Amino acid sequence: MNYPEPYITYLLHFHGDRDYFECHEVLEEYWKEVAPGERESHWVGLIQIAVAFYHYRRINFKGALTTMKKAVSNLKKKRDEITDLGLDHNRLISILEKSIKAIDGHIPYQSVVLPIADPALIEQCETDCKDRGFIWCAVSNMDDQMLIHRHSLRDRTEVIMERKRQLTLKNEQN
Repeated sequence: MNYPEPYITYLLHFHGDRDYFECHEVLEEYWKEVAPGERESHWVGLIQIAVAFYHYRRINFKGALTTMKKAVSNLKKKRDEITDLGLDHNRLISILEKSIKAIDGHIPYQSVVLPIADPALIEQCETDCKDRGFIWCAVSNMDDQMLIHRHSLRDRTEVIMERKRQLTLKNEQN
């Protein structure tokens, strides 16, 4: 089966370098192309999983818990869509519900593996991870501060410049 390239990239980051921030970035861009404004999209649910694990790893239990509950609520209703993405829906929901209990109990973060049911998808991801220098299903490198705190440590120059440009355009129109 053919899967969207951004979804494959999401899986590579989720299981390879555990860059949940990048998972969010890649899939959010894709979601905005294919289902803009559709807040209950399965793409949003997958984004929420990555965001929840990003918060969880940073010991932001409140943010992780809120976001993971939203993901489960969304994805429980998306059996066909999740299955079409090569994932085992029942096992996915079970993993996420166990994660909610762990987060709620303030149990330290542990990397999880999404339950991919399609052997061809696993094979593709393993190969692509190797090509990128990732180890498929490796655990998070908890010593990598850039990975753990990426949202606050990344270079935001382009974002700031674009915001200034948009503000200038808005002011010129008024």
